[in-house]
Amino acid sequence: MKKLQMVDLKGQYEKIKEEVNASIQDVLENNTYINGPLVHQFQKDLEDYLGVKHVIPCANGTDALQIAMMGLDLKPGDEVITADFTFAATVEVIALLQLTPVLVDVDMNNMNISLDGIRKAITPRTKAIVPVHLFGRAANMDAIMEIANEHNLYVIEDNAQAIGADYKSNDGSKKKVGTIGHVGATSFFPSKNLGCYGDGGAIFTNDDALAHKLRGIVNHGMYERYHHDVVGVNSRLDSIQAGVLKAKLPHLDTYNKARQDAARKYSVALSVNSNIWAPFICETCDCHVFHQYVIRITNGKRDGLLAHLQEKGIPCAIYYPIPLHSQKAYADSRYKEEDFPVTNQLCKEVIALPMHTELDDEQIKFITHTVLEYLS
Repeated sequence: MKKLQMVDLKGQYEKIKEEVNASIQDVLENNTYINGPLVHQFQKDLEDYLGVKHVIPCANGTDALQIAMMGLDLKPGDEVITADFTFAATVEVIALLQLTPVLVDVDMNNMNISLDGIRKAITPRTKAIVPVHLFGRAANMDAIMEIANEHNLYVIEDNAQAIGADYKSNDGSKKKVGTIGHVGATSFFPSKNLGCYGDGGAIFTNDDALAHKLRGIVNHGMYERYHHDVVGVNSRLDSIQAGVLKAKLPHLDTYNKARQDAARKYSVALSVNSNIWAPFICETCDCHVFHQYVIRITNGKRDGLLAHLQEKGIPCAIYYPIPLHSQKAYADSRYKEEDFPVTNQLCKEVIALPMHTELDDEQIKFITHTVLEYLS
């Protein structure tokens, strides 16, 4: 059996090395390291893939979120609602901009932001909602947009974990997640479904005026060299990373299908144990691209299972062990433990198993057998 890894980037690279190497070599030979042709080509390719009018590449996913909020002219003290159960980058940028983070609980069935939580958290100071498409599963964007429209709020999609996922609206139409709200942000961190070989990110929008502003913000507020029209930052996707992403983008649907197939095999195998909650996978599975395959262990043996898997050489992780409302940086007297029952429970139960494009049946069988053996 091949060595088990949480993410097998080397195995993925071996299959596309000629395309990737050619892109990198092009940059090296032409010395176009910043804002070179490959950046613009990748931008156009991604716009076509997502069906969105504007993609604005930037340096990383955290910058993408921050720049999206800067582009919306949110003011210090404005309240921004987001999920308590997610990575810190989502709330980090809210705090950095001196906005007021408002953390709410998540839904037990899909681990995405609670609709009831959003509704209860809205005040006259609320200006935006940031749904996170957690672990690759699309949040309920119909309902979120309905709430936002009712209260005149912006929606900023944190799409760092779900690029390529489809969202089917109540009217039957389909859109790529990240393109439904007023603005979306994603990360190209190497382990993402579409990852580069360093840091990278992008912002999406169908709003022409907002896109223009965002393009200035990512480049020191300049539209013309040395003319600074808005307050900006230095956040550009470099040409080598763009070349890697341009080479990988045509394979994204295949990568996501491989993850979906692996997830389906995991869930079928693990469903025999009633102490394991495994993700439900519909026939098409378009709404979930499984950046992570996360299960819940409901009999109190999660930590024991974690140690057991590690002893057996099976990489695994807990996403996330501490709720954001309990983190020192984001603690606030406004938050009460009883407001976060689902998040608090998830932090005690979740465990992520290896998930990547190169998983094979032998590896999945070994992993699931080891999990079931321990919990039986």
